[in-house]
Amino acid sequence: MPPPPGPGPQGPCPQGPYAAPQWGHPCGTVPPRPAPVNGLAVAAFVLGVLCFVPAVGLVLGLIALGQIRRRGERGKGFAVAGSVLSSVGLVLWAVTLSTGAAADFWDGFKDAARSEGTAYALEKGECFTTPSGSLQGVTYDVDEVPCDEEHDGEVFAAFELPGGAFPGDDEITRAADDQCYALQDTYAMDRWALPVDVDVYYLTPTSQSWRTGDREITCLFGNTDERGTLTGSLRNDGRGLDSDQHTYLLAEGHLNRAMDEVPVAETVEEDFAGYRVWAGQVSEALRGELSVLNAHSWSGDAERPVADLVADLEAAQEEWSLAAKAPDLDTFYEHYGKGYDLVVADTTVTAREALGLATTRPEYDEGGDGGGESPGREV
Repeated sequence: MPPPPGPGPQGPCPQGPYAAPQWGHPCGTVPPRPAPVNGLAVAAFVLGVLCFVPAVGLVLGLIALGQIRRRGERGKGFAVAGSVLSSVGLVLWAVTLSTGAAADFWDGFKDAARSEGTAYALEKGECFTTPSGSLQGVTYDVDEVPCDEEHDGEVFAAFELPGGAFPGDDEITRAADDQCYALQDTYAMDRWALPVDVDVYYLTPTSQSWRTGDREITCLFGNTDERGTLTGSLRNDGRGLDSDQHTYLLAEGHLNRAMDEVPVAETVEEDFAGYRVWAGQVSEALRGELSVLNAHSWSGDAERPVADLVADLEAAQEEWSLAAKAPDLDTFYEHYGKGYDLVVADTTVTAREALGLATTRPEYDEGGDGGGESPGREV
């Protein structure tokens, strides 16, 4: 009996949060010696984070910005962050959150901070390096680089969380997991084409930035190896696909998203009800996939392979439907096993080959939780 597939095709992919940039220079074959980091910028950042004597932090940050311009030093992100956080401290002393003044201040800051060298400047389709080369921790400094050069991350989406009280790190992580993994398909439609060492990461608000109105989560691709990098854009959003390829990937997306919803419990016995609900979701996703595949007129070379795939998917849809209605574990496993074997049958590879798409099947984690720690990060 095959184990339940994990929620994602790329290694330890449990729908986790994504990485916050650190500090550094653009990656290169022989990187130049980096300029020193301005000491006052670091001091301003520390005072800003601690909300300690915010007036001093603001002054140090402004002085540091002037020195950085004159001396060509690094640390602009530290100076900006320290100045901003210190200013926030002053604002929070002067007004209450109910007036909306703090949120207005944050909006103004983000507009000012969306300049080269800060994490707030990152937009969809951009690639960047971090000074540490790691997508971990809290950060403000990044270096945007062309995607065809070596880089640490590639931004593929961003979205805003609703307002209200800070929901907590766990809830923000859950929202980032759900949305970023769903949004990856709009940027990189073919999951089979993603390298095996690529996973989803994200930048999330901290409790401090939330108080000032920060609600944005930035989704990005990064290397599963903390010290690894990427080269070349992963963007594959339909612009380079023909009609057959685009239609097929749209159809397959129904099943991919349903497979992402596998229960957290590692065994069916631990959550029989949850697995039955999931089987129903997979059954409905297969209906959606079949609807798209059957509505399209396929080219000559692809017509027969797609027809063979459709036959397997129709049988799989019936098996998953029966698994969703199973009265006991033995019946569930019987239909689940048949349904799973059908959705991973060779007809998928054959159809993809005929369509000119990637034919190396992604590796799914064993167990319901995807196996491994969440790569969540904050900014």
